[in-house]
Amino acid sequence: MACFAILALLGLCSTEPAAAAGPSGMVAVIDGDTLDVGGARVRLHGVDAPENAQSCGTGSGAVWACGDWVTQETSLRFAGREAVCETVDIDRYDRIVARCAVDGADIGAALVSNGLALAYVEYSRDYAETEAAARAAGRGIWRGEVEAPLGLAARQAGRSLHLRGRARARRGGRLRDQGQRVGGRPDLSHAGRSVLRAHQDRHRRGRALVLQRGRGAPRRVAARRKLGLRTPLRIA
Repeated sequence: MACFAILALLGLCSTEPAAAAGPSGMVAVIDGDTLDVGGARVRLHGVDAPENAQSCGTGSGAVWACGDWVTQETSLRFAGREAVCETVDIDRYDRIVARCAVDGADIGAALVSNGLALAYVEYSRDYAETEAAARAAGRGIWRGEVEAPLGLAARQAGRSLHLRGRARARRGGRLRDQGQRVGGRPDLSHAGRSVLRAHQDRHRRGRALVLQRGRGAPRRVAARRKLGLRTPLRIA
């Protein structure tokens, strides 16, 4: 420990943890915040770019394909160049989360500064001020209206849940039509409902005939037999 303290005072060692080594090599752009660097999939730390299929508003009510544009612009700037990355974390998709640089320039900072990505402040505030400057200048996606990709993902997840709910409701309707038990209550099939309605019609005709001929029990039984009804029918 004494030796370590002396070396630290002389500046020969650092008390800061060493940065984790990360991938390096040629860049291939997947989208505005995901790259392949030397064959390794890398999610850029601290930035969040529009999804490839995402649209943005122009401010005048029109929409434009900002997600595709961001991917194309990122490719023009960095695809095929050599990058060096510093690993920060591993995300839930087993991707390396890293800060990457080309010719010493931070890729994430360049993307946010040019309005190609947002600062991902949920994980890092490294680029928050850079985003504010790009937004104020109306650069890139800030020329109009843009929804944060995180909000878009949440909205899409909500829509997916809604569609699954509608699908379950349709399946429930089919089950009822098939005469299966739904929610603890049996329902008749279409054919069953037709038979029931025909049976009820025969009952109504039988009652009308009995009322015309009088309310005597023998006549009532005879009328019901004429209509082909086997079960007793009580007529008020």
